[in-house]
Parts: sequence; structure tokens; C-alpha cells
Amino acid sequence: MAYLLQRADQKVLASGRSYAQSFTSVFGSQVPPSYLDLGNLLQIVKQQSGSGEITRAIDNVLMAINNAVVAEKHGAKKPGATGISIYFPNSQLYRNPLTGAESYTAVANRFAVGSLWDDFLAFHYAGQSFADGATQAVVPSGSLIRSPATGNISLTQFTASRSEVGPGQTVTLSADIGGENLGHIYLFAGYYDRQSNSVFVADQDYLESPQTRQVNGVYYPDWGEGDFTLTFDWEPVVFGVSNGASVVPTLFKPEDFGRTWEEAIYAVDGTYTFADGGEQLEARLYFVNGVMRQVFGFTGDSEASAPREITPTAGDTFTVVEEWLDLNNNGEVVSRALQQGATLTFGGQMFTWETLDAAAGEYVVGFVVEDLDGNREEAFTLISVT
Repeated sequence: MAYLLQRADQKVLASGRSYAQSFTSVFGSQVPPSYLDLGNLLQIVKQQSGSGEITRAIDNVLMAINNAVVAEKHGAKKPGATGISIYFPNSQLYRNPLTGAESYTAVANRFAVGSLWDDFLAFHYAGQSFADGATQAVVPSGSLIRSPATGNISLTQFTASRSEVGPGQTVTLSADIGGENLGHIYLFAGYYDRQSNSVFVADQDYLESPQTRQVNGVYYPDWGEGDFTLTFDWEPVVFGVSNGASVVPTLFKPEDFGRTWEEAIYAVDGTYTFADGGEQLEARLYFVNGVMRQVFGFTGDSEASAPREITPTAGDTFTVVEEWLDLNNNGEVVSRALQQGATLTFGGQMFTWETLDAAAGEYVVGFVVEDLDGNREEAFTLISVT
């Protein structure tokens, strides 16, 4: 199958990589997952591919997965899991020596030599064709690596219906969107600190597409053909984590697309401190339906860390990480800074998600359009919250 994928539309493969069921990143919480469910990836490619040859090859692999997996179990939050994961990073990770082809072919050398998957990745990202019987591990030059679905997206004519808004009111945002490599579109809202000329990232979430496609419980957007106008009514609210005694405003990052509010997963990043011994770990809280469901800690450095689940104990603490964007005189982002925010202590009540009225001040609000490799186009405006 990997050999035949050379004949497939590589943008369809990039779409499958972007939308397939993924698992917790082994390279830290600040980078996108690089391990995807193989079965779900192929199901999405099959749904989008018009090639009978590719479809037959995928059906053969799906049948082989079904025959090879002796036992598989997953929860409702990983509906696309079929029992076998595969390494398929975006181009930025694939190019990096610590997370890309150089590391992968060394760590998984037996698989790389015995399969054509590393050859396919080199073809997908660097255009290096390969023979059916290739047996050498492949590490393409970093200068050659580029996603086939990079760029070719547009975000223009961004407008807001008003420049001032109060609690309970809304602002209608509108923009013209185009391009053949559209991945996800996000809402962005951040508090603007004029004195430091920086923006506190307060909210970011998926915006819905006109049509949504679904494969084995995994949803992904269908933006249709041609350009379109996107509108969204923004209400000045932010979100916070509560331990029952205190509420800390923070950024909740969406983990998946297309689910109902009751099913959607959101993550909060921070530092976890154990009461017993004071050990600290970079950590991520996962919330579903307004309640924290899981905590994962990450050990090791930021580019090669290992996740492990944490069971909170009374007295443990979690310090949220605040993300700030520093601007230049033209309003362009020149750097991104993470700093420690407020701390919450675990007690007898599970952490919950609270909706709060945004504090009075100026907010940068707008749309972020992402291509199928994770590159972004952005458009914002300043809105005063009274």
C-alpha cells in the first residue's frame, strides 16, 4: 500500500494526516501529535480518494489490521482507534532532527528497514520516489522537505459590526475565506495590554464548517468548493478553572472538532506540583462537559518528553501557564512568551470549567485560518469591552 500511495493525491494524504484520530504527543504538549491511528487515517483517505486502486489497497490493509489486532479497547474520546498507530508528523516535525526522519529511522530502524513507510514519508514531504523492494532507511535532506498541502489559503475582507461591546451583547465578525488547502478555522480572542504592547491569549476555538464529514466517530470539516464568507457572533466572555474555592481565568484549547459541547475535549496547560516531595512536571488538564476528566504530566525536555497520567491527590497543585504575544509597532507578533499564572490546589472537589464575563478593556478578536500542515493566516481587530 505504501508503494501505491505514490500514485495518490498527496493533498488527500495531508488531509488524512491533519484530521485522523491522534494520540498524546510523545514530543511534548506544545507540538501537534505525530502518531495517528493507522486504520482511521486510511479510512479518511479512502473517503476522499477517487482511485479504485488506492481504495482496494486500503481495504486490504484494513482487513489485515482487523486480523492482526488480537485485542483493542478505547474510550468514547478516542472513537477512531483501531489498534495500530503510525508515525506521520507534519513537515515541521519531520524536518527536525529530534522529532523527524533522522530520529524515527534510528529509533524504529527495524520497522523502517522492513517496511516502506519511511520511504513514503520521504516521498510525501521531499518528493523522493522509491521502488517496491526498497530496504534502506530513508532520511531526506531537510532543505527538500515541504508539505504538499502548505499555503494556498486566503483570509480577506475581515470586518466587525461594532468596535465596542458590553456583557450580554455580541459583535458580528465576517471574512472572505478561500484556498484549496483549508484545514481548520479558529476564533481568537486576547486581552490587549497597551502598556506592554502584548496580548494575553484568552480564548481559541474551532469554527464550524458548512458541512462536517465523519469516519468511525472522527469528525472533520468540509469547506466545500470555492471561496466563501464566514460570519461569527462573538460575545465578550472568557473561561476559567475552578477548584470550588477559587476561579483562575485561562486558555482552554480545543482538542477535537465537530463534537457537541457535551462531548468536546478541551485542554489547559500548566505546571503540576506534587504535595508529596514537591516534584514538578509540565502538565495538561483535559476537560469534558465542564469537568476535568484527566491529567497528563510530561517528563523530559520539550522536544522529546514522555506523557504519563497523573491521579490528583489532595494538596497537589496546578499552576496555569499564561500565553502572551509580544507585538511590534506595526501590531505584528514578534515573540511568544509563556509565564506562570495563578495556582489552584486540589481538594475534595474535581476541577471544573467556568464561564466568566470578560474584564473591561481592549481585546484583539479575529479569525485564524490553518492549512493542512498547520501554517496559519490571521486577521484581527480591536474591540473595547465595557
